[in-house]
Amino acid sequence: MTPARPEDVRNVVWSACDTFRGTVEAGQYKEYVLAFLFLKYINDLWKAHAAEHRRDLETRGADAETIELRVARYMERERFKLPTYTLRDKDGQVIESFPASFDSLYARRTADNIGELINEVLEAIEAANDPKLKGVFRNIDFNSESNLGQTKDRNRRLKTLLEDFAALELGDVAEDVIGDAYIFLIERFAADAGKKAGEFFTPRQVSTLLARLAGPEPGDEICDPACGSGSLLLRAGEEVGGDNYRLYGQESNGQTRALARMNMFLHGQDGADIRWCDTLNGPTLIEGDHLKRFDVVVANPPFSLKKWGAENAESDKYRRFVRGVPPEGKGDYAFILHMLAIARPGEGRVAVIAPHGVLFRGGAEGRIRESIVRDNLLDAVVGLPAQLFPTTGIPVCILVFDRARESGGRRDHERDVLFIDASRDVEPGKKQNRLRDEARVVETYRERRVIERYSHRAELAEMEKNGFNLNIPRYVDTFEPEPEINLQAVQDEIRELERQIAENRERMNVYLRELGVDA
Repeated sequence: MTPARPEDVRNVVWSACDTFRGTVEAGQYKEYVLAFLFLKYINDLWKAHAAEHRRDLETRGADAETIELRVARYMERERFKLPTYTLRDKDGQVIESFPASFDSLYARRTADNIGELINEVLEAIEAANDPKLKGVFRNIDFNSESNLGQTKDRNRRLKTLLEDFAALELGDVAEDVIGDAYIFLIERFAADAGKKAGEFFTPRQVSTLLARLAGPEPGDEICDPACGSGSLLLRAGEEVGGDNYRLYGQESNGQTRALARMNMFLHGQDGADIRWCDTLNGPTLIEGDHLKRFDVVVANPPFSLKKWGAENAESDKYRRFVRGVPPEGKGDYAFILHMLAIARPGEGRVAVIAPHGVLFRGGAEGRIRESIVRDNLLDAVVGLPAQLFPTTGIPVCILVFDRARESGGRRDHERDVLFIDASRDVEPGKKQNRLRDEARVVETYRERRVIERYSHRAELAEMEKNGFNLNIPRYVDTFEPEPEINLQAVQDEIRELERQIAENRERMNVYLRELGVDA
């Protein structure tokens, strides 16, 4: 079979969604399709590597028995192991044994219990690759009647899904192609299904912009404490260039965390540490008795999260809320304060996507905002166009913080905050808009340039005068005056028009008199 091209991979995986579309919500079936893409990938990778070892041994003249023994030994050290699965009856008697692989499931695609078989094969793969794949498939039930329908319909859908993916040959496909196809699927789910399927995804362009503003460097440890499917975290890593960095993430939804881990594997980030936990109430990236610190922290946390755990903030043992406790119904600053707490003191950088309300809302949020600005942690505020996300049509902003600006840091002499208004740099789309000039935002930020009606550097006194209201129009005047009107020229134009009208009227009267009409 010829290795699939990038467009082939995308087309097949998206058409596989037709198996479920219209009968199962995208928020539910995305896990099934993405899990199958991952299963097919490790299946084909295993086959390709086994065939490569076999060819090498044959070239060296090894006999058949030696080849099989050595190939088996080589495959024990494979990145992902595919064990032997033994199917037993209810009395424990062996029915058959076969490799726990996509190919084995495809060969049994007409089995009456195919959903149960898929579950058990995935469980066997998890167990053989513990702890690497622990929990990756456990939250996905291929035998679920509520999600996939009654037995007959469920078996038909799963058979079709197996046949769709069987058309792909992924063993010799570059890893980044598989990873990009995975992200493509997530992006399409988000665009087609809106909030329910898209709440775990940050659009590629926004992820790239945020990563470039955060500026990760070689050797950095990078964390996303609300990582969703992991796409933003991967973008931040790619911004480093090379592979000298380490990724960490926390995600509260178990199924979404499983998607994030698969995403990491498909991008070659096997060492990424993605935790399943509640970041605000029970973070698990801990060192000793304190939160683990990172060089770069990025996130697109849930906007204005309700019931985020305000009742526990006063007694937070990590002292994240000493600047104040955000309102119970708006968790935006709870995430921001956590991100500042886990950024490395004196050097850590933070970039976060937030609703504009964080810039101007009063009360506890206003006091927190003032404290952050007075401590010189805020580096930049970037206003983005509306409707960049499939989940919301509201305009959002990016806040950039730098702990190198705090007392004793290498930038503690810089006291201004750069405001950038990119809200008008928009390329309209049918369902979703795009930022027209991402490079301009990054260049303006890095050079801290002041551009009329686009960017402004505000000193502390100016922000203080505005009561620490950071609403961008207070600092970037985007008003464009109407062009001056030359009244004399207008008057001259009117006189000329009146002259032409009088001339035409006289000419019309001449014609009417010639026709015997009284003018």
